[in-house]
Amino acid sequence: MTAGARDEWRGWRAAAREALYGPGGFYRRAEGPAGHFRTSVHASPLFAGAVARLLCRVDEALGRPAALDFVDMAAGRGELAAGVLAALPAEVADRTRAYAVEVAGRPAGLDHRIEWLAAPPEGTTGLLFANEWLDNVPVEVAEVDAAGTARLVLVRADGTERLGEPVGGAEARWLERWWPLPAEAGLRAEIGLPRDEAWAAAVATVGRGLAVAVDYAHTADTRPPFGTLTGFREGRGTTPVPDGSRDITAHVALDACALPGGRVLRQREALHALGVTGARPPLTLASTDPAAYVRALAGAGEAAELTAAGGLGDFGWLVQPVGIADPLPA
Repeated sequence: MTAGARDEWRGWRAAAREALYGPGGFYRRAEGPAGHFRTSVHASPLFAGAVARLLCRVDEALGRPAALDFVDMAAGRGELAAGVLAALPAEVADRTRAYAVEVAGRPAGLDHRIEWLAAPPEGTTGLLFANEWLDNVPVEVAEVDAAGTARLVLVRADGTERLGEPVGGAEARWLERWWPLPAEAGLRAEIGLPRDEAWAAAVATVGRGLAVAVDYAHTADTRPPFGTLTGFREGRGTTPVPDGSRDITAHVALDACALPGGRVLRQREALHALGVTGARPPLTLASTDPAAYVRALAGAGEAAELTAAGGLGDFGWLVQPVGIADPLPA
């Protein structure tokens, strides 16, 4: 980045886009997201197993097509796609075409059955699964000034901020509909319109099946008064500085993203419906099969982490059926 670019005032959307996806951006690094933060995919193989079971439900709803698609959006290094293929029954795996969608290059050693793409394939018949993708779709940030007007927040590459022009047009309409800001100086919001558009475009690639977005989320009754914009680097939350050195993320207004027929639920509810409960194994197993008891106990601990209140269990799942009935119970 040139000295001039570092001194330039830009909206958070343009600044974060370059910092994350531009040349030398955070998401083009070789270590991938797992080098800096831990998602549900990295927490336990139980997550990939649950997604595999969801794909099997979609397969049944589709009438067991000759070719079943699994699309892993924002695939990182392909960990979820590889885990799903490994967890599928052989008969389903043989019919599954797996795609990993990511801006970075294909990692060495990835399962040869996974096709690496820069954009999702058109006409998917199966499951498109976007785990922690939408929170990294850059958005503008708005802040209320002393006169009670919502203005765009401008930022330089060193993280210094100032207020810009009043929010207008489609962005103002989005705020009014989805995140109305009282006229109180300092209140902030992230304008989620680009995420709504990104999700609609992803769902449009599904011919028949299911699209699921999993993310840090809030809905109309839980909007945070000062927004959620933050940074992550080397496993720690940090100041959001758009210089390419860290992840820049903000929670997602999943209710705004939802298309007709879609619904939002908590990860704990979704995983419980897919068989991940966190229940401890019976103590009698410890005496009859100690090794099995230890394995089951470890699995229960991993399941508890995936479904924990105040942690991964609070993630939102946006479930969007396309031409099939919703395969998750309401």
